[in-house]
Amino acid sequence: MIILVVDDNVDNRQLLKDIVTSMGHTAVPATDGEETLKLTHELMPDLIILDVNMPGMNGFEVLNHLKNDPKTRHIPVLMLTALNAAEHRVQGLEIGADDYLTKPFNPRELMERIKTRLRQKEQTDSLLNQQQAIRVTFERFVAPAVVEQLLRDPGKIALGGKLQEITVLFADLEGFTQMAEHTEPEKLLGILNRYHTLMANIVRDQGGTIDKFVGDGLMAIYNTPLEQPDHATRAVRTALNIRAGLEAFYLELEPEFRVQVNFGIHSGSAVVGNVGSPDLMNFTAIGDTVNLASRLQAMCSGGRILISEATYTRMNGAIISQNMGLMTVKGRGTPVLTYEVTDVS
Repeated sequence: MIILVVDDNVDNRQLLKDIVTSMGHTAVPATDGEETLKLTHELMPDLIILDVNMPGMNGFEVLNHLKNDPKTRHIPVLMLTALNAAEHRVQGLEIGADDYLTKPFNPRELMERIKTRLRQKEQTDSLLNQQQAIRVTFERFVAPAVVEQLLRDPGKIALGGKLQEITVLFADLEGFTQMAEHTEPEKLLGILNRYHTLMANIVRDQGGTIDKFVGDGLMAIYNTPLEQPDHATRAVRTALNIRAGLEAFYLELEPEFRVQVNFGIHSGSAVVGNVGSPDLMNFTAIGDTVNLASRLQAMCSGGRILISEATYTRMNGAIISQNMGLMTVKGRGTPVLTYEVTDVS
């Protein structure tokens, strides 16, 4: 590991270098505050051993710069100084020093403190890596507030899943395949991405998680990764808001690219979690609940919103809908009672 040793006294620097090197680490010397900040940004050391009394910028000022910079605030700093008054120790700790040792010091004590700080640095780095994995996995698919809540408990993100109740929404562009037959691929992709952007923004506004984009449609899930008691309402509201937003959206498109969006929504149990390998995961839902929502969407036309009885009963009368009766769904032996949503009550 790289340890930056900062002291304006050449003998002190050499002693610190000898101690650090004897521990199997790389020691990089610095003589003043300006050089310390420069080397820190260049090398991003694993630990900084910092003197206080130096010409120009003193150690407390250097520490303040380091701890107020998002790039360097996580680097542990061990203050090593002849200032042994309690107020100096308190000052250093208040600014953000991770440890404080006074001169003259016992080399064995310094070595143990270095070991402790490096162990804590490894733990901090592990936590930061977990947080970065969460951001990469979720920030493109869920609202920022959801990501921040997940960051408070990174342990929730791991391979595997659990059975839980969710609501699944499928949305698909009607007639997009026919449109693709007479549209240049580059233009077609641009139009598709604009539809996806509209729908994805509304999904996230309602607290949904975008599971995947499926060709010219998308799949969104609710009540995960965070619990949402009103998950069915959120899904239905998403569909209604997308449909309402199309009127203004169409004004930006040429008439031949103005297509309807059809929706299928179902609530039930599914296995939810990360699927893949440790270094490449997808957060997704698997099970019959997902399949039924997809089948309901495939039965729609004309911009309809079709929901199952399971979703309807969870709405508690919050929507205006029409009972469509029992419908035969592909791949299922038993007909499914469905409702078409027209508005909120």
